[in-house]
Amino acid sequence: MNYADRLQAAVDAKGNACLVGLDPHLDLLPAEFESARDTGRPRAERAAALADFACEVIDVVADRVPAVKPQSAFFEVFGSDGVRAWERVVAAARAAGLIVIGDVKRGDIASTAAAYARAFLDPAAAGAEHVCDAVTINPYLGADSVTPFLAACRAFDAGVYVLVRTSNPGSADFQRHGEPELSHLVARRVHEWGAELVGECGLSSVGAVVGATHARELRSFREAMPRTPFLLPGFGAQGAGAAELVDAFLPPPSPGGAIVNSSRGITFAWRRLEFADLDWKTAASRALDEMIAELAPVHR
Repeated sequence: MNYADRLQAAVDAKGNACLVGLDPHLDLLPAEFESARDTGRPRAERAAALADFACEVIDVVADRVPAVKPQSAFFEVFGSDGVRAWERVVAAARAAGLIVIGDVKRGDIASTAAAYARAFLDPAAAGAEHVCDAVTINPYLGADSVTPFLAACRAFDAGVYVLVRTSNPGSADFQRHGEPELSHLVARRVHEWGAELVGECGLSSVGAVVGATHARELRSFREAMPRTPFLLPGFGAQGAGAAELVDAFLPPPSPGGAIVNSSRGITFAWRRLEFADLDWKTAASRALDEMIAELAPVHR
């Protein structure tokens, strides 16, 4: 099944467009995963503790969200042990029936991009239990760095999310440069790249990462990419709320067309003052309930 159709089916089944980011910051982990921070412990043990945390997050959220987004860098810091931990987390998410969006942000010359695409999207290379449904990619080396991922989308019914307008404070340094702005040039190409990968739901398997923190720009990006599924980072801990996201979603009767990411706002909700008396899992669950309720009026 086309990735966009698969994602839309998952969103419809769970009744929301929430995406939980698995970004296991070492300095934010609950005390029971202290071993991940202990530089005196073996690397394999530290990586295993990181995976333990991410897998427990999956257990908390799997029955309520359509997808999770593990961030590879937090695992790669532990080398080959981290790769094994990453694979364990991806396998746990897949076993829980979740869409897995690998937040890997790869982008390189064509031959290297092809290797990255195989590494994350090809079941024969990654292993059926470890393969991602989609990955994030960086397009700033040009079209030849994107083409291998498009080929992977066709071959493996996978998806990609191209960085268009990211949520980080420094994104404007380059993404808003020029006339038209660089991010809008990328948006046009994303729309073109996705033309041959549109599923029955009317959306393409080629998506766009557009920061929820740029509310005033969302309408213009949606107009430029009418059949592109958006991945919207920046909700919660980075300050964006549901009201800022209205223009990112498609109007009825089209499918919603966007998935909203919260990472620290869910996984580390136990650090919030109002949840100070709760264990970390209960806090994460409460924060997710809040997110689902807040987004309900936006996602039909």
